[in-house]
Amino acid sequence: MLPWVRLGAAKTEDGTELRLMQRGGEFSIMIGTNTLMNSRLSGSEEALATLACAALEGKPDIKMLIGGLGMGFTLRAALKALDDSARVTVAELVPAVVEWARGPMAEVFAGCLEDPRVSVRVEDVGVVIRSAANSWDAILLDVDNGPEAMAKQGNDALYYAAGLDATWQALKPGGVFTVWSSLPDPAFTRRLKRAGFAVTEVPTRAGKKRGARHMIWVAVK
Repeated sequence: MLPWVRLGAAKTEDGTELRLMQRGGEFSIMIGTNTLMNSRLSGSEEALATLACAALEGKPDIKMLIGGLGMGFTLRAALKALDDSARVTVAELVPAVVEWARGPMAEVFAGCLEDPRVSVRVEDVGVVIRSAANSWDAILLDVDNGPEAMAKQGNDALYYAAGLDATWQALKPGGVFTVWSSLPDPAFTRRLKRAGFAVTEVPTRAGKKRGARHMIWVAVK
């Protein structure tokens, strides 16, 4: 088996190191010894987008915010499901992740960042969410390992009362909020409901028909 090769590293705002690794045609983004994402397993990241788009089926001129660029699986799935009238904004906090997408992982991203419907903001998604009310038809959140498995300190603000209220305010009436997690979290489900969302929990495989089972919340305003 081929060894892993380190292609790049970057520090987050709190000093945590992210590493981009490659083995043959496989890529992995790691934080410490933990794998945040791997290019072989994209099923649940794609579902984050397809579930949101299904909840908005038939709606024109969709404005979607994706928190976290990752390896682009959620973005590509959204673009496949949305029509030409849609506009998708990706908020990615770490500049190097965007650089990797346009550099060593360009083949993985398959040109999706050049799609005219897409804009990328190197910014905290929480700041984008709080910047305007009633602005988004969909907000998709995949910036961590989940509400109780946070890789970056400070991301808890997105998952608790103040953050959920800001998301509710940022969505248009009938807007959809989907959240990815590596694990179920009944307490987060309860917080979503208290924030005013109608909530569905959707267990989803990491791979197409295999891999770990992740959790996606579909929350409607």
